[in-house]
This record gives sequence, structure tokens and C-alpha cells, in this order.
Amino acid sequence: MDRIAEVFCGVLMVLTFTLTLNKVDAGRETVREMFIAALGCNVAWGLIDGALYILGCLSESRKNALAFGAVRTATSPDVAYRTIADAVPPLIAKVLTPDDLESLRKRLAELPDIPSRSLRMNDWLGGLGVFLLVFLSTWPVVIPFIFMTNVVHALRVSNAIAMVFLFLIGYRFGRVSGSNPWRSGLAMLAVGGVLVVAALVLGG
Repeated sequence: MDRIAEVFCGVLMVLTFTLTLNKVDAGRETVREMFIAALGCNVAWGLIDGALYILGCLSESRKNALAFGAVRTATSPDVAYRTIADAVPPLIAKVLTPDDLESLRKRLAELPDIPSRSLRMNDWLGGLGVFLLVFLSTWPVVIPFIFMTNVVHALRVSNAIAMVFLFLIGYRFGRVSGSNPWRSGLAMLAVGGVLVVAALVLGG
């Protein structure tokens, strides 16, 4: 879901730049400025989203370490049970029996070390992956402006690519969420169009 959201935002951001060419007498210099602006915007947001992802990993790691420590130092089994129940998803917490909670408490107590609160290599790679998703989602939409000299034709091809991308994002969302992929694709296409129009109207 996170990867889908990153690509979706990347496509929407570049659309807010390419669609402004409808409002101006676009020459090659205007296209060049649009390309640089769209690229720079997605690089900036890619860096921000990547950094937020890494901070989220660090927060989750420290949260897990604190929960582990709280279970180990609990003054009574009931306190440990509440800590365990708070640390797992609510649906799982509802079906845990007292025996399950006691088994988990004992297993946690038997672990030799407190989980690390530092970032792991996978966390850094995840942050890089988030940046690349946002950054690379720019290219398919702006490539027509690089290779096509006719700005009007390039804009039409770019818009078609963006629409296909939005549909595929929605289709993938439907597959992941368990809903109808075709309906999700069409819905994402519609939502993306509305968001882009809203961004343009508001000066985005």
C-alpha cells in the first residue's frame, strides 16, 4: 500500500506541471522549464518521503524495544498482558486468550537481549526505495516532451501515459485490498483527475 501511495503521489505531482502547458503558449523553453520544475519537485518530495520513512522505521524500532522492556520489567503478569495486547493489532489482541498471553510473556522473558533501537540496513534501503519510487514515477510522464518536438502532441501522449499509470495504480490497489481491480482502477483514475484539477485551481 505504501508503494502504491508513493507512485500515485509522484504521478499526480508531475501532472500538476505538465497540465499547465495547456494554459500557456508553450515553446521549447517553456517545456524545458516545466521539465526541470517537475523533476526538481519530485526529487524534493522523494527525499522528504524517504526521510519520513526512515524516521518511521526508527520510531517503530524504539516502540518495539520499549514494549519489550515493559513486558520484561512488568510488576505483575496482568501488566505484561496489557502491554502485549497494546503492542499487537487490535484484531489479534481480541482473540488472544490468557494462555496465549502467558505463553508470549514467557517467551519474551526468555529472550536474552532487548531488541535494537537503531536503524538496520533494510530501513536505509527502504528509504532509498521510497525516494526512487517518487523520482522514477516522473519519467514516463515527461519523456514525451524530451523526444517529441510538437508540444501539443507530446502533451497528449504524456496525458495518456499518466492516465494509464493512474489506472494501473488503482488496479494494483484493488488487487492488494481485495476489492474489484477494474473498479479500483477506474476510481483511481477519477480521483486522480479530480485531485489534479483541484491542485491546478488552487495554484499547485
